[in-house]
Amino acid sequence: MTNYDVIVVGGGHNGLICANYLAKSGKKVLVLETRDAPGGCAATSEIHPGFKVSSCAQWLDLLNPSVIQELNLKEHGLEFAAENLITIGLNSEGNHVFLSHDSVDGKNISDEDKSSYINFKVKMLKYAKLLNKVFESRAPKLVEHNWTDRITLAKIALGMKLLGKEDMNDFMRLILINIYDVMEEFFENPHLKALISFDGVLGGYMGPRSPNTVFNFLYKLVGETYGYQGSSQIKGGMGALGESLSASAEDAGVEIRLNSRVAKINKTGSRVSGITLDDGEIINSDIIVSNADPFTTFNNLLGLRNIEAGMARRVTQIRRKSGTAKLHLALDTAPSFVGLDADQMGQRLIIAPDMNYIERAFNAVKYSEYSHKPAIDISISSLNDEELAPAGKHVLSAIVQYAPYEPEGGWDSHRDIFAKSIIDLIEQYAPGISNSILSYQLVTPKDLESNYGMTGGQWHHVEMTLDQVLMMRPFPGASQYGVDVDGLYLCGAGTHPGGSLIGLAGKNAATEIIKRGSEA
Repeated sequence: MTNYDVIVVGGGHNGLICANYLAKSGKKVLVLETRDAPGGCAATSEIHPGFKVSSCAQWLDLLNPSVIQELNLKEHGLEFAAENLITIGLNSEGNHVFLSHDSVDGKNISDEDKSSYINFKVKMLKYAKLLNKVFESRAPKLVEHNWTDRITLAKIALGMKLLGKEDMNDFMRLILINIYDVMEEFFENPHLKALISFDGVLGGYMGPRSPNTVFNFLYKLVGETYGYQGSSQIKGGMGALGESLSASAEDAGVEIRLNSRVAKINKTGSRVSGITLDDGEIINSDIIVSNADPFTTFNNLLGLRNIEAGMARRVTQIRRKSGTAKLHLALDTAPSFVGLDADQMGQRLIIAPDMNYIERAFNAVKYSEYSHKPAIDISISSLNDEELAPAGKHVLSAIVQYAPYEPEGGWDSHRDIFAKSIIDLIEQYAPGISNSILSYQLVTPKDLESNYGMTGGQWHHVEMTLDQVLMMRPFPGASQYGVDVDGLYLCGAGTHPGGSLIGLAGKNAATEIIKRGSEA
């Protein structure tokens, strides 16, 4: 029986990042991954012979640069097929809105809106930089007299003071309202307002009028403070990120075992003692780091009966709903979108005509129904990466808002109907596309749960709401990666600061484990 200093449960991007940093600190680390490939939601799959797609995560616009540099990911195969893509708000008549990191253009965009957009971005980037001061370290606790937390809080206070009185007051006001009202304050054009607000609801269980949407928008905007000037596409599909993370970790000495499902986290007395695989194999370690979502970690792997009653109650109260699905198309020919040239079709394409359209789409999922007119985020990835489809053929992937975890009667009776309604909607912007479809694959929230271990299909593992972020993520008592079970840590998207391939949850967790080990 081989013993390890650390066992990481789950080989998603955060698990691999955490394992890598721990191995660099001299620890013997084992990563156990259920799937047959590393990376978790950073995955590439084949949907039709010769047609490959980024099966879960689609764009890279938030991965922390320190992770890329310190883990030498580019030397381990990470390559971009396209960078700094603009976002295009599609109009069925060709009157599109073109949005970059520092400008907006379009036939119906006024000079006032163009100027307002510049002012809006300057203000919002100030707030995003402030958030990042918290993101790059553990979330500070407010009531304990810990010098590390005091220093973090002092940095936050100084950052807010440096905003100036007007911006500081505005930050406190805006963070608590919804993106709909913010858009109404800044802009006139309804299409522009929808295009910006879409990033406040993407991946979440909320519409533009929901609280927390301003925080979600700022969370995504943190990527621009890192130097991303738009969405980026990974060469070879998002699975290439998982492969580069895996290669880097193995170079650091991490052992990675694929097709290894953990059935149980073992506990002896007050601390963890190892894991049991579903084939009965027991592997011992005094430190277990779970990259699984918090609900899965405590409810399924550790067992609620093995933790304190108050913590068990908080686990069951974690909100983890999703309204996000994904549709992949294998196409016999290149699609043609009205009013776009070939280069523009390789950008990030959004179907969301106005904010009320998005809100109506969200209304459906509240009642476990799917929207027949959803908001959609489209990538025609083969236009930027010829390796993803045979010559002259293409793949299209679409993130779809909104779909329920499970509609009445189950997805088997609704899957084709929902897929057809999405295709019919895309057809309004790309006439004839349905005639070139060789095959399609619909990935529902329930599929995301079963295929990638995201409870509820929530890609942040825990909903990004103000009562479930920062020092309250995933819940009080588990906000600094360690929990009230000796030797058990969390490192996944359900921990601070969150998901969307930022990678900081994994890095911060490793830093905390190393620090606690040196203090022991």
